[in-house]
Order: sequence, then C-alpha cells, then structure tokens
Amino acid sequence: MRTVFVTGTGGAGRSTVAAALALAGTRRGERVLLLSGEPPEALTGAGPETPGPGGADTGPPGLTVARLDPGADFRHEFLGFQERAGAALDLLGALPFEDGELTELPGSEQFALLRALKQATDGGHDLLVVDLPPVRQAVALLALPEQLRRYLRRLLPAERQAARSLRPVLAQLAGVPMPAQWLYETAARWDEELAAVQALIESPGASVRLVAEPGPEAADRALRTARLGLALHGPAPDMVIANRIVPTGSGDPFLAALSGRQQSALKGWREEFGDVPVREVPHTGRDPRQPGELAGLLDGPAGSTPGPLPGNRRTVEDRRAEDGVLVWRLPLPGAARDRLQLVRRDDELFLTAGPFRRVLTLPSVLRRCAVSGAALRDGELRIRFEPDPALWPRSR
Repeated sequence: MRTVFVTGTGGAGRSTVAAALALAGTRRGERVLLLSGEPPEALTGAGPETPGPGGADTGPPGLTVARLDPGADFRHEFLGFQERAGAALDLLGALPFEDGELTELPGSEQFALLRALKQATDGGHDLLVVDLPPVRQAVALLALPEQLRRYLRRLLPAERQAARSLRPVLAQLAGVPMPAQWLYETAARWDEELAAVQALIESPGASVRLVAEPGPEAADRALRTARLGLALHGPAPDMVIANRIVPTGSGDPFLAALSGRQQSALKGWREEFGDVPVREVPHTGRDPRQPGELAGLLDGPAGSTPGPLPGNRRTVEDRRAEDGVLVWRLPLPGAARDRLQLVRRDDELFLTAGPFRRVLTLPSVLRRCAVSGAALRDGELRIRFEPDPALWPRSR
C-alpha cells in the first residue's frame, strides 16, 4: 500500500488537494482510502455528506472517505481504560465517569488519527491519502509514535513482566503495591498499535506531499521548516504542490504583480528542493467542491503517486582504513550549523536541529565507539566515531 501524507501551510488548500489526489487514484483504478479530520463540508466533492456506518463514507467507485471523530474516539478509549483500571480506582475511592459527562481533551485529534492509521493498515487499499494538519503539527504527529514507544519502554519495561510471580514479595519488601497486570497488558497493547503506525510512517511506500501558495514569505519559511522536520522525523517529501497559481502575462496590474511574486517564489522552491518536483495547480477562482472540479484539479504528474522513495536514509561509512573512523551520515537538508546540537548518552544520540529534536538509537557498530567530531556539509550531518580499543575486537 502506498501512503501519501498531505500537509502544508495554513489556508493553502491542503484538504482540497488531498481529496483531489484521492480521486486521481480512483481514476487509475486503485482502491483508495482518504483519511481526514476536516468537517464534511471541506470534502464535499470526495464523498457523500452523511457519514456511513463506522464513520466511513463511500464516495465515487473505489474511494472510501473516513472522517475522524475525536470526541467519540476519546470517550471510547477513556471508558475502556477506566473499566480496565476499575479495581485500582475502587481502592482509591474514585467516582467513575459516565459517557455523557466526558468532553475531549486537547490532543485528542492526534491520538484519534494515530488509531485511525492503525486501522487503515488492515484495510486492503492500494492507496492511503492522509489529510494532515499544518506542517509544524504534522511533523510532531509523525514523530509521536516513536516518542510514545520510548516513554512506554522507560516507564514500563517489558522485562519487568517476567517477575510477575515475585510481585507480592516485592510489594511487601517495598511497602507499596506493585503495578497490576492490566497496566502491563495495556502498555503492551499500546506499544503494538504504535509500532504498526510507526512502521507505516517509516515504510518505503510512504511519502509526504507539501501544499503551499507561493508568494508570501510565511509560506517559504514554513516549507523550509517542513523540509528539516521531515528529514529528522518523517517520510521524505515526494512533491511540492504550488496551489492557486494565477496566469502569467495578465494586463491587470494587481494580477501581474501577484504572478510575479509567485513565479519568483517558485524559482526559489525549485532551487531549495532540488530533485523534489514542484508542480503548479492553477487558481480556479474559487475552492473546487464538485467531484468533477476536484477530479480535474490534479491532472497529469501532479496527481501521480511515485513508487518507493529513497527516504531519509542514515548510513554508516567505514573509513577505518583511511582515517581510523566510522562516519554516521544523516541527511538534514535545510539545517543551520548554529542551530544544531548533539549529545550522546549511552547508546542514544540526542539530536536537535532548529525547532526539532529526536532521540536516535545508535547502530550496533557505533555503540562500541566514541564520538570524535561532526560536520554539516551539503545538507548532510556527518558524525565521526573512533572505535574504543577496550570494546572493539582486536584483529589477529
């Protein structure tokens, strides 16, 4: 299954482009699932206005539109957790909540989308189009499964479950109750679901399509930020959609000036993104709503979904024979040297690039080495490691 995550700048028409991309897939005969958190009126041309059973709408042949309901998802998950933790809550004298008095909390949309992505992995579709929020929130969401799994492993290590028979003894020695079995089972279930979503995000068949309206400086900054964030956390962008392009050569002074700003921005984008194609989508004068209008919005290459991409590959180069070091090469296009920070702790590397931060687990060959330096060149971070004589096997 190919997965295309659609994000971009605010107000640039991300949801419209996502719907058009899904329709382009159906015209190729693919079975397409469009997943969006936008209200029904934002996707009128992609499916019926009334949701079908289970929150999924059947639109044109081959297209299924699934709209998120964060409120219902939050209530379902909260009540399920409350039921599993019933014994512990009774000991605390807690008064359980009922369905009707629950209101969703901030962050519910992100968790609802993660669960919807997990369900999409079993849907049997050829193409999954995911309508994401604006770029900063989108990058944070794509990074969330790996981050949550790391927190679960630290707070509830799986190896602790092997000591279940010792928990009563440990509880007496420590004077406090040990974590209940339901807590470990819940953590294991969460980890399994998050692992499936992380595998989907990191799969060779996943990519990101960036949507922006050229001209405003804010769009340029947002795209540069998105490029760096995706290099660190997400799938690689496979295309930049320049939306709402006005015709060139207009006799109207206002349109001529707007076209000039757009063409100047497009030139900069093509230089910035290099091998990533920049496709132009003409301004229609209004937001397309009907299926026919959406279907023609991404004709040709703009509506295509290329095969597996190289992605954000991190490689280890063995230069021991030449320089006595191993070099870990991490692509970071758009990174600035003065906004980079590296900290190693045990087998992890804490990498900060601009507003983004990721904890990377070192490849096994580098865990027996010491960091000797780093350099940022041509959009690539190269970290040098010297083998530790005390840990590195000696050659005969």
